[in-house]
Amino acid sequence: MADGPLRGVRVLDLTHVWAGPLATRVLADLGAEVVKIEAPMGRGPRRYRGGLPIGGWLGAGVRGETGAPEEPWNTNATFVKLQRNKRSVALDLKTDSGRDTFLELAEAADVLMENFSARAMPQLGLAYEDVAQANPRIIYVSMPGFGKSGPYLDRVAFGPTVEPMSGLTAVLGYGPDEPRNTAMALMDPITAVNAAAAVADALRRRERTGRGRHVEMSLHEGGVAFCGPWLVETQLGGRSGRRGARPDEQGVGRLGNRHPRLAPHGVYPCAGDDAWVAIACRDDEDWRGLCGVVEGLDPNADLAARQAGQDRINATLAGWTRERGKVEAARHLQAAGVAAGPVNTTPDMTADPQVRARGFFVPLEPGPTPMPGNPIKMAGISTRDWTPCPRIGADNRAVLKEWLDYDDERVEVLEDAGVLVDKPPR
Repeated sequence: MADGPLRGVRVLDLTHVWAGPLATRVLADLGAEVVKIEAPMGRGPRRYRGGLPIGGWLGAGVRGETGAPEEPWNTNATFVKLQRNKRSVALDLKTDSGRDTFLELAEAADVLMENFSARAMPQLGLAYEDVAQANPRIIYVSMPGFGKSGPYLDRVAFGPTVEPMSGLTAVLGYGPDEPRNTAMALMDPITAVNAAAAVADALRRRERTGRGRHVEMSLHEGGVAFCGPWLVETQLGGRSGRRGARPDEQGVGRLGNRHPRLAPHGVYPCAGDDAWVAIACRDDEDWRGLCGVVEGLDPNADLAARQAGQDRINATLAGWTRERGKVEAARHLQAAGVAAGPVNTTPDMTADPQVRARGFFVPLEPGPTPMPGNPIKMAGISTRDWTPCPRIGADNRAVLKEWLDYDDERVEVLEDAGVLVDKPPR
């Protein structure tokens, strides 16, 4: 396992999709021993049935007439990205012996994290009360879409559908009649970071009290917490984000790429195919710097004048940026003290000299496939001891022996019954 401040903390990971796996990956990156408990069919079927997963297959090479890897269940790139530094135990929790084994693992664990629907774990007989009976010191983290109570308890939750309910979508778009969705399930990474922080807090509290606790959060509330500015605007009598509000009434509402307190502020076309640069003029000093680079702008214009003349200013800026590549344009503006940056595609981002100089992307997986590293930089944390995503069930025997002192015969009984697997059963 990776070294780090959470070294020695044992985590049982029952999460799926993005929010939960990202949270446990953060814990694993910081040194926790994270054991992913996987359903036997959790990574998909053994036999390839066509189609390309989101993110594609890991690495560049594919084999066979189907165009899929030999073991597609182990090479789904999006799945693999979230499972580094973890161990894998593939255990059927729907069987009595699988559930009993899991409860034994929970007795030896510090943290359990799950992001199923609110009723899934109770239906398995693995609700917080069941697990806490086996281990009163367990920190049990649940993160269903809408939490464990309320009228939306049983609603199906998915990031891009929860996002509009948070209020965020109401202030995205290019006018009062055109709301936009980010289409990237923004609620998931927000909730993931919240969950990782909650675990750190709960572990510190347990040091003082000796007691575990049930930590509950929801995708929905994670998103609502990020809507602070326009919630405050509305409470103060503004019409931020309200449908039908005029642009001058919207406050921090739907202004497109413009900003209610900065001007100019936007994304401008550059030379090349679908190339853009983002520019933000924060104050009068930035404005004078911008005027020193781009001809045709009035250096004496204050914020009110710039806001009133944004169409003309944006046209002038676009004329200047179209004659330059996005990297060149950003470099000229930065030299004048103006906040600017190229709009990077994924290849641009992975090749960015700043990212490369800091060694952010880590070549853990074959391909080579650069994987996002750890944004936390501090002494005692390194990527040199990181490990790639394990194959399904790769650590069945090791974990059951290390955590529970199971002997080979007991493990083989579970394997023969199909409760413990190292490949999809079908």
